[in-house]
Amino acid sequence: MSQNRLISSKRFLPFFLTQASGAFNDNVFKNALMLMLTFTAASALPWDTNLTMNLATGLFILPFLLFSATAGALADAVCKTKLIRALKLLEIGLMLLAAVAFYFQQYLILLGLLFLMGSQSAFFGPVKYAILPQLLTDKELLAGNAWVEMGTFVAILLGTITGGLLVGLADAPLWVGIVVLLFSVLGYLVSRRIPAVGEVHNADKFRFAPWQQTKATISISYQNRTLYLSIMAISWFWFLGASYLTQFPNFTKTALGGDNTVVTALLVAFSVGVGIGSMLCERLSGDRVELGIVPIGSIGLTVFGISLFFSSPAVLPELLAPEQLLSLPQFLATAFGWWVLIDLTLIGVFGGLFIVPLYALLQQRAEPQQRARVIAANNIFNALFMVVSAIAGIVFLTVLGISIPEYFLVLAIMNAVVALYVYSMVPEFALRFVIYLLSHTMYRVRSKGLEHIPAEGAAVLVANHVSYVDALLIGGAVRRPVRFVMEKGIYDLPVANWLFKAARTIPICSKQKNEAVYEAAFAAIKRELAEGNLVCIFPEGRLTKNGEIDSFRPGIERILAETPVPVVPMALKGLWGSFFSHHGNGAFKFKGRIWSKIMLTASAPVPAEQASATELERQVRLLRGDSL
Repeated sequence: MSQNRLISSKRFLPFFLTQASGAFNDNVFKNALMLMLTFTAASALPWDTNLTMNLATGLFILPFLLFSATAGALADAVCKTKLIRALKLLEIGLMLLAAVAFYFQQYLILLGLLFLMGSQSAFFGPVKYAILPQLLTDKELLAGNAWVEMGTFVAILLGTITGGLLVGLADAPLWVGIVVLLFSVLGYLVSRRIPAVGEVHNADKFRFAPWQQTKATISISYQNRTLYLSIMAISWFWFLGASYLTQFPNFTKTALGGDNTVVTALLVAFSVGVGIGSMLCERLSGDRVELGIVPIGSIGLTVFGISLFFSSPAVLPELLAPEQLLSLPQFLATAFGWWVLIDLTLIGVFGGLFIVPLYALLQQRAEPQQRARVIAANNIFNALFMVVSAIAGIVFLTVLGISIPEYFLVLAIMNAVVALYVYSMVPEFALRFVIYLLSHTMYRVRSKGLEHIPAEGAAVLVANHVSYVDALLIGGAVRRPVRFVMEKGIYDLPVANWLFKAARTIPICSKQKNEAVYEAAFAAIKRELAEGNLVCIFPEGRLTKNGEIDSFRPGIERILAETPVPVVPMALKGLWGSFFSHHGNGAFKFKGRIWSKIMLTASAPVPAEQASATELERQVRLLRGDSL
């Protein structure tokens, strides 16, 4: 389903509008309150305005640390649709109290309500992401996440701007109260249209125990290393995002010489960029969760983070009075104005490319009964990283005394270090990145019949062997992870060996050459099939030297005798004559084609009892179009 069709579907649109209205309302309330406390009600509280700003930020973030785990446990224990509606009803009650408190200008009560709104958001976060895999199919999951991330950032932007505009009106407290109450009611009414999913019957197992649930939730996140490091990567993005957004006002005034309209322009550029990047994900990925885009995102974050440092003016005339600050038109007329805005937009774009596949990965690979708690663990770490970002800003800007542009440069370099660490710990990201580059540069891969590959459970894939990158191209086309059995000489190639290990490739050679390697390969194949995985073998045992299919060796028969599973025949067409094939002077001799159109075709599974080496060779030849 395309993005446009998904957003208009009855399964998704009510949920999308529900979560977007909540994000909008949070930010109208929060920004209006903070602006009032800064400008029109600075003396309403018995302490310094700077303390008020930090206190308000802390009151909104604190519930994510305190209650995210409890929220995850609750979302896993009850019907997710009913929970969303209950939380939207709670929002109406809180906004009704807020409207009254705004009208009577009771700012201490409003600070308390800010904490309660943060708590409501903390309970909404896990169910918001955990319900998506139940509303959408696997093919729609990435597009759904793209819409959610785009909608969230746009709603935050619009809510922030709306809050600022409302504060400038006459009778501002009255108007703010009306708007937040109105949107909370609209959000609840729309939530009534969300399909009922996630019905469960173990609600009696839920108990309110935040400390114990936080420890248990964090321990769940440790159980799967890939998911844990994905959470760390998402949290790092929120560290970066919070670091940029927090510094925008001072960056604008002290480094760019701009006024409040320039601050708004920077916020718009960053938020719109994230929205664009989120929507680009499906265009670049197709209908699958493509982890190869994540490294592209991290590269862009570093490159344009460094560019932001160089786009900031090296020397700015001393500006002492507010009327000397540049308005937005004046800012854009400078040599650096558009450069800064473009850099921030692209930081947002690559941030969207970075974060959307990671969210989809969490939802797809988390155990269904623990999915909301995995999202809750992510929210806990996100909040911690945002707190750490505030501390980092104090250390670098106040203690060490570097400038804000220099701090942005430090962030870009830190991003590169964090990315290298994550990708070294989870090589799957780097592997998918290489596969993505191959299949979108040197090769154009089309596929047919891949729906014959079982969606779950063990199966063997067999294919003809044409080039050194056959495994990478097949792995990129098949939706499920595939364990490849590969000739040891290819497996041991420098650099490529690291990628093959990351893909848990199984090296094999002839029994005469090395019996230990030969037997270890069959043991590994048996183990992978027993675990319900896909295993792909190239029964010819070596790359073709002439473009024709060699005879299939009987090793496949031993595999099926030990573990009877279905076999899916596959044929690669269009690779002969490409750079990595043995055409001409052989691979890597700079004689082959640099660009090739590839077709990967699969046929219906062959039952184990019928899958002899001869029969499978015949099937692959037919798929390739050979005359028999």
